Amino acid sequence: MKLYADRAPTALRQSLTDVFVVVWAYVWVRLGMTLFDLIQKLAVPGQKLESAGTGLADNLQGAGDKINGVPGVPDSVAAPFTSAANAARSLADAGHQQQNIVNDLAWILSVLVIAVPVATLVLVWLPLRIRWIRRAGSAARLRHATTGRDLLALRALATQPLGKLVKIDPEIAALWRKGDKQAVEALASLELRSLGLRLPPLSAQTTPGDRSNTRLEIN
Repeated sequence: MKLYADRAPTALRQSLTDVFVVVWAYVWVRLGMTLFDLIQKLAVPGQKLESAGTGLADNLQGAGDKINGVPGVPDSVAAPFTSAANAARSLADAGHQQQNIVNDLAWILSVLVIAVPVATLVLVWLPLRIRWIRRAGSAARLRHATTGRDLLALRALATQPLGKLVKIDPEIAALWRKGDKQAVEALASLELRSLGLRLPPLSAQTTPGDRSNTRLEIN
């Protein structure tokens, strides 16, 4: 597996991009957490309402129970206290529901804030990064063998822009068909260079039959 290119400009660009992606994801996660905390503060009135309603209901219910416990006092005397206690419980329930709504809203908005940019990275940047790693890893293994360089040269002919191919030699395709080693090396180098990789030297790269007057650019 090859994570970064051999050539400094490409490797630097990849490193900076990876750092940017990590920082980008971290920033959005922090923003989501901060948004969650801010929205949760909206639940404070509901908490106070629930606490006040519960306390008031308990006090009123307690007063009603004491009145009912007095001998000779009719139940109608304690009825207003019971009704008021029920009303206070309704206020407490309203406060509790308000807290639930705020909590749900905080979760939804914070998850959206985090999920949208992170999903963009996963769906756009990550596939491209994995694709480069797979291609670079395969190319790095092929470049150390003559047969592998032939495959790299063939891929360069099939995928590289015509302008770059002509720049090597206007007859580069014919040279490749003849098995010209310099042409194969130039094409393999072009394909590797597009991935930010270098072409290592091979021993006995040329033979007497190779063209010596062909203009080839091998980097």
